[in-house]
Amino acid sequence: MSRPVTLTLTLLAGLALGYALGVTLPSVIWRRPLTKRSRRPSTLGGPSPTDLRVVNGVAGLIGNTPLVRIPSLSEATGCEIYAKAEFLNPGGSPKDRVALSMVETAEAHGELRPHTASCLFEGTVGSTGISLAMIARAKGYLCHIVLPDDQAAEKYALLEKFCAEVEKVRPVSIVNQDHFVNVARRRACVYDGQGDLDGGHRGYFADQFDNLANYRAHYQSTGPEIWTQTHGNLDAFVSGAGTGGTLAGTALYLKQHHPSLRVVLADPQGSGLFHRIKHGVMYAPEEAEGTRRRHQVDTVVEGMGINRVTRNLAQVLVPGLAHSHNGGVPGTPWVDDAVRVTDQEAVWMARYLVNREGLFIGSTAAVNCVAAVRTALTLGPGHTIVTILCDSGQRHLTKFWNDDYLRAQGLDVTFPDDLDFLGADA
Repeated sequence: MSRPVTLTLTLLAGLALGYALGVTLPSVIWRRPLTKRSRRPSTLGGPSPTDLRVVNGVAGLIGNTPLVRIPSLSEATGCEIYAKAEFLNPGGSPKDRVALSMVETAEAHGELRPHTASCLFEGTVGSTGISLAMIARAKGYLCHIVLPDDQAAEKYALLEKFCAEVEKVRPVSIVNQDHFVNVARRRACVYDGQGDLDGGHRGYFADQFDNLANYRAHYQSTGPEIWTQTHGNLDAFVSGAGTGGTLAGTALYLKQHHPSLRVVLADPQGSGLFHRIKHGVMYAPEEAEGTRRRHQVDTVVEGMGINRVTRNLAQVLVPGLAHSHNGGVPGTPWVDDAVRVTDQEAVWMARYLVNREGLFIGSTAAVNCVAAVRTALTLGPGHTIVTILCDSGQRHLTKFWNDDYLRAQGLDVTFPDDLDFLGADA
């Protein structure tokens, strides 16, 4: 064989081998499973051609949020700490899942018909109202939201931009008839009686705290997504609770598939759930007579913490209901532990993450991250922890990210360079 022909064949063989390696090696690396002791950043949840899908309307944008590894928290603890970026939902929080689930459940039961004169009513501290207002616009409903008058100004503004009717009330106890939830329920009843029900003039009270479509949304979507994104390889799930839907639905799904998974409640100061998990008694020290500084739950954190067991929370906290989810086997807890997070720790964590990671998170996400680090330190190196980034800091500029407001509450607003405030090396 002549020299030119030999060179040509050699070149073609080299090109073929290079092409084969170029095709196969990335796919092998891409599918490398996550292991507990892997310290290299994973491509979990990374982009692929199948992610570049076309969806139908705003509802199609809800869910399938990325799972992001937080390098500084992972390296400081020797664990892999991942967070579900729920603030990337179109309405800016995991409440988009809940709002869609509640409305579609009502439609399936014949309680609502799209593009009619029906109106969605809800009592909320903000995020669920924003999600409901968004869904209302997409489906042709009116929307009336009742909120406490002490929330961040951004929430009221967003609701108004979504064309919702906003009603502000003074924060009071849930047993008071003027509590924002009770007011919303009354408004729905009045609206329901004013028009032709057969013609679609319905007043629908969403009732996020006790509507079981809340936790089912997370059981059917958030839990399965986390399971898929981690390949089922995780040691702990950490989440706070406001209505309890995220914690209950996600924990139920994950623990049914991974019984040894550790489920940890993240609880802000002023909430009674920490003591409910730890000691079986709903109590917060801030509730002691003469010590309360703020209304409802005594914390600068908005949208997390509660001093009662909602129907959604009951799915994982009330023994009879909890046992029914695991075949009636008694003595198997769905929530294994709780971490109490102070306002100061939440403020410092939010500022640490924007300083070190460029992650601009809100107050509830900060509480979850503090609890995730504490859980990692308790479990020790080599474990995988997943938590939830519920909100962006953009929704909290006038309160949680307002230095003057925080200083007035006696809080330090400096940006930490490390995690010494949690007892971790960074």
